[in-house]
Amino acid sequence: MRNKEATMNYYVNQLGFQTSSDDDFDDYLMLHKDNIEIHFFTFRELNPLENYGQVYIRTDDIDRLYQTLLNNQVAIHPNGHLAVKSWGQKEFSLLDPDHNLLTFGQRA
Repeated sequence: MRNKEATMNYYVNQLGFQTSSDDDFDDYLMLHKDNIEIHFFTFRELNPLENYGQVYIRTDDIDRLYQTLLNNQVAIHPNGHLAVKSWGQKEFSLLDPDHNLLTFGQRA
């Protein structure tokens, strides 16, 4: 992450993650939602257009999650709309403010 506040705002206010009040560090951020926990470290020199960071998150109700994000006007990656892939996963993807690719998937 380049900016802790921007990252926290996106994940908490757009994606529904939560912070732990006990885990506040200057250059480190831990967020959780359901059984998912994601950690970030400050990297101010990061060029988002050169970032290749990516996370794959499995879910049990991808249709509901996708619709919730659409309802909250979260931008879906232009090439990442909800679809069943040839490898047997139903997936969609989005980019966070630092262009970390988040792909959500469920067995089709």
